[in-house]
Amino acid sequence: MPDKLAPEDVTARLAALPGWVLSDDGLAISKKFGFRNFSAAWAFMSRAALLAEKINHHPEWFNVYNRVEVRLTTHDAKGLTELDFRMATDMDKYAA
Repeated sequence: MPDKLAPEDVTARLAALPGWVLSDDGLAISKKFGFRNFSAAWAFMSRAALLAEKINHHPEWFNVYNRVEVRLTTHDAKGLTELDFRMATDMDKYAA
C-alpha cells in the first residue's frame, strides 16, 4: 500500500495540476473534464481505465455525454498518495 502524503506535499503537487481541486476534507482531488463529444469523452475514459488497471488504482468518475467528472483518493491509505497524482497527471495528458 502506498503511503499517505503529508498535507504540504499534497499542496505542492496540486499546484502543478491546473483545474484539480482538493476536497474539503483533504482526502481527495477532483476535476471536471469537457470534451467535444461523447466519443472523445469515452476515449479518455478508456485510456484512463487502462492505466488504472496497470497501476491497480481506480478512479471514481461520472460521465454524461461530453463531460467526465473524476475524483481520486486512495481508500486504503485514507487519503492522497503518489498514485492519485500519477493518475491526475496522466489524465491531464490524455485530455489534452
